[in-house]
Amino acid sequence: MFVIITYDITDDKRLNKVRKILKKYLYWKQLSCFEGIITEGKLAQCMAEIDEVINKKEDSIYVYQVKNPNNIKRKVLGIEKNLMDEFL
Repeated sequence: MFVIITYDITDDKRLNKVRKILKKYLYWKQLSCFEGIITEGKLAQCMAEIDEVINKKEDSIYVYQVKNPNNIKRKVLGIEKNLMDEFL
């Protein structure tokens, strides 16, 4: 399935841990947004790892799931960022 995960983490230490977890499973598209194709099992594993890191009283994670990735159409206004290019 195709997923988009967005997050709002209040602490930089937790933020970096969540970002590191998400990088293992998905592609970093914008500062607080990851996306990609992932199995339900891998998504559950990813979310379990994140659940151990976040503070549920301060942080939020949104997961948008699309069963058929052919139903996704993305339009970008301005420059499309590929944050992985910044590290190469």
